[in-house]
Amino acid sequence: MSEELKEVELTLEGAVPTLTFEPFPESAPVAAVEPKKPVEPEKPILDESNLSAEELRMVENFASQIDINNSNMILQYGAGAQKKMADFSESALNNVKTKDMGELGEMLSNVVMELKNFDAEEESKGFLGFFKKSSNKLEGMKVKYAKAETNVNNICQTLEGHQIQLLKDVAMLDKMYELNKTYFKEISMYILAGKKKLANVKAKELPELMAHAQRTGLPEDAQAVNDYNAMINRFEKKIHDLELTRMISIQMAPQIRLIQNNDTLMAEKIQSTIVNTIPLWKSQMVLALGVAHSQQAANAQREVTNMTNELLRRNAETLKMATIETAKESERGIVDIETLKKTNENLISTLDEVMRIQTEGRQKRADAEVELNRIENELKNKLMTLSK
Repeated sequence: MSEELKEVELTLEGAVPTLTFEPFPESAPVAAVEPKKPVEPEKPILDESNLSAEELRMVENFASQIDINNSNMILQYGAGAQKKMADFSESALNNVKTKDMGELGEMLSNVVMELKNFDAEEESKGFLGFFKKSSNKLEGMKVKYAKAETNVNNICQTLEGHQIQLLKDVAMLDKMYELNKTYFKEISMYILAGKKKLANVKAKELPELMAHAQRTGLPEDAQAVNDYNAMINRFEKKIHDLELTRMISIQMAPQIRLIQNNDTLMAEKIQSTIVNTIPLWKSQMVLALGVAHSQQAANAQREVTNMTNELLRRNAETLKMATIETAKESERGIVDIETLKKTNENLISTLDEVMRIQTEGRQKRADAEVELNRIENELKNKLMTLSK
């Protein structure tokens, strides 16, 4: 906002109210106005009680120098003050531009995403896998926190830059407020001088001119009255224009204070973020890493204890089974009685089968012998029949 500040400093020539018939007076450097605390809006200066004795004398002298018949004077009346107000309004408008907080907002969003993204990776299986998983998780947290810390430090620098700029803006707006007060008083003095002149013209000069026209009855005197009325009307419109400019100045004061208040609130918010929020972030990072270390140690101890108990249970079960089997084997004979019984049964069954087979064989041989005799007899009989 350094360019805008230079523009405002260039408009400081109106720090003290001045009245002139020149439309655009030469700039006169005036000492910069020191920043002040916000004050209550002043009462309208059309009340002469708000003017100092010197300012009242300035108004009276200036009103006496106003020539209603001077068309150029009426045209340029208060134009210098209006020009300064226009330049001032333009400078104020430049300072209303919204500050670019997009970069800061994006960085804050990235840090929030980083802080929310501390999810554990997929767990490894097995006893050794647990230690590998815990180590990887902790290292991942350290890497992510380091990245987040870098982003936070960048945010600190950005915030400090914005804070410095806002504080400069607040000081510059104080100067603008003081300038606006001066312009307001200056325009009010123009209006007051003009109204004094109008009151004097309508009460004295215009009646005299009308009376003169009535006495003479000359057309040119009547035209002079009409011309004078027209000039009065033009001057009244000029005073009205100045009153509109004065209203702009009245509205400008609270607008400046609103902008200044917003900048102050933003600067305070940034200060709170720098001294409170960001250190809290870093403290939470340290606490989170400490908790992660403690949790890792506790989990490791729990896994070791669980594995030890599991090994003891498995070994006890294995020892039990081995002892039982050993005892059983030691009590067995060389040959089990069941084996002898089975062998004897098989042997008797075999002998019985052999005897059965032998009996069947003898029977088959006897049957075969009878059959052979029958066949032999049949053959003999047949042969004998053939020989006859």
